[in-house]
Amino acid sequence: MGQPFFVLLQDGIRRGMVVDAMRLTTLTVGVGATIGAGVYILVGTVAREHAGPALTISFLIAGITAALSAFCYAELACRCPSAGSAYHYTYICIGEGVAWLVGWSLILEYTIGGAAVARGITPNLALFFEGESKLPAFLARHMIPGLGIVVDPCAALLVVIVTVLLCIGIKESSLAQMVVTTVNVGALLFIITAGGYLGYKTGWTGYETKSGYFPFGINGMFAGSAIVFFSYIGFDSVTSTAEEVKHPQRDLPLGIAIALTICCMLYMLVSVVIVGLVPYYALDPDTPISTAFSSYGVQWAVYVITTGAVTALFASLLGSILPQPRILMAMARDGLLPSFFSDIDKNTQVPMKGTIVTGVFATALAFFMDVSQLAGMVSVGTLLAFTTVAVSVLILRYVPPDETPLSSSLQESIESVSSQFGGNIMGSDKNIFQSPGFYGSDGQYVHENGETQLGHPLIGKGMAPEQKREQTRRKIAACAITFLCVGILVFTSVASAEGLHSTLRYTFCGAGGALLVCSLIVLAFIPQDDARHSFGHTGGFACPFVPFLPAACILINTFLLIDLGAATWIRVSVWLAIGALVYAIYGRKHSSLSNAVYVPSAYANEIYLHSSGSLA
Repeated sequence: MGQPFFVLLQDGIRRGMVVDAMRLTTLTVGVGATIGAGVYILVGTVAREHAGPALTISFLIAGITAALSAFCYAELACRCPSAGSAYHYTYICIGEGVAWLVGWSLILEYTIGGAAVARGITPNLALFFEGESKLPAFLARHMIPGLGIVVDPCAALLVVIVTVLLCIGIKESSLAQMVVTTVNVGALLFIITAGGYLGYKTGWTGYETKSGYFPFGINGMFAGSAIVFFSYIGFDSVTSTAEEVKHPQRDLPLGIAIALTICCMLYMLVSVVIVGLVPYYALDPDTPISTAFSSYGVQWAVYVITTGAVTALFASLLGSILPQPRILMAMARDGLLPSFFSDIDKNTQVPMKGTIVTGVFATALAFFMDVSQLAGMVSVGTLLAFTTVAVSVLILRYVPPDETPLSSSLQESIESVSSQFGGNIMGSDKNIFQSPGFYGSDGQYVHENGETQLGHPLIGKGMAPEQKREQTRRKIAACAITFLCVGILVFTSVASAEGLHSTLRYTFCGAGGALLVCSLIVLAFIPQDDARHSFGHTGGFACPFVPFLPAACILINTFLLIDLGAATWIRVSVWLAIGALVYAIYGRKHSSLSNAVYVPSAYANEIYLHSSGSLA
């Protein structure tokens, strides 16, 4: 359970964070953040090492997976518009511990994602100077003697420029995003048109390979999908600006849908053209598109493509760095990180300190680390966040939180609202249940863990038959969601284990699949919780085909997570272990939940509004 979204929203308003940002802002942030590394950096590497000519299908699978996640994101963004994005959704629907891991993974995603994008600037910029050897010394890459580390000053400089721009303000950075995104989309349309013409004239020689369309097999294609999924994190950036959008219930779903559709179509068309022009094994890993055109003697086109590449990397970097300070801010509000990160600059109305810290770390990574080692790690953060968001939608529909933790400073308002509703609460609301614990001598309810909860009359001591039936339904739904996740984990793990004996493989796949199907049937036939209609902001976008669409999202995301490979998971495990240590040492001790007062969710908004009125 987490801090109520309306507390976060009201807090954002008090701090002056909500600015007049229209639908165009969300669209440019989404498209600009998405189009970049996926086309101009990863196309060459993924085609050469994983997918081959099937790169287009890899982009399609990743796009479909992103679309499923986008439906889930859109509903939660409307219900709970917060800068915390997937972290906040997980916090209020699943719990603090899982939310911490998601937030910690998002830090990895955005910081390393930004560094990975920045590392692509030097080889593209060098094309203007006819080779990296002719770049000015302060921009060229250099090898540190004895260490084998290649430093990239140009990448570091680009991160610094973007960080400064983000510190100026959201309006200014959105304007810059819109300009460079327009140039980038124009360049991609040129690539598709001119490349399609060249491919038609030459007979698409890139597809005439002895190894066929799937040189690395079906698993190679899926592994490529898991890596290029990194290219679709842009729409996630849209939700992180929820507190800076004037009409989040209208603008966020629209921005997500349009951005994702445009990007997926452009990715697929560009990959069809490039893999068709040059055999996959001959693609340059650093500048695949430019070198593909230059191999046909169309040297002048290289400058157009390079202009698009440079602007795309700038926009993508801006979209990668923009969300992280807001994730840090949300985590700091919940006490899981120092309050330093939740400070909002009065002049620029952005989390200035968090932006600077993010920029410093991204600059260091861009200066020292190679992008080819980072893309898989970024995909883990993305896929993990998307998976928990899909699980959160199932929880919201079937077992929405019936309690909301409020700060103990609101105790006076809690008592006032309790007196206001009197003894008629139990008769008017059947979704309030007694939690494990006891009533103290002062009439307040105390959980088994010692936390104080609002007492009678908001929480009754008895339980009517209708409430018992409702509680039974919630327990069945919670078990079904749990078994659904377990079944998916078993099925995908065994399906990906090619070295496992066929008998064991089919047995465990069958068991996992049966558990998955049975859980889906249970969820499909039991009614969804009526309390979902009053949870968070009412209205807005609603995810269709629940529980099937979220289940498909969880299934595909989990499969892609497992397909990332052992080496990536070893590196990510180290990061997650560090995160668990930070949470145990600092986060858990300073959590805002440690002194929280739990009240029924149906009355939390009334309590907060009463508190605001009292302050006025």
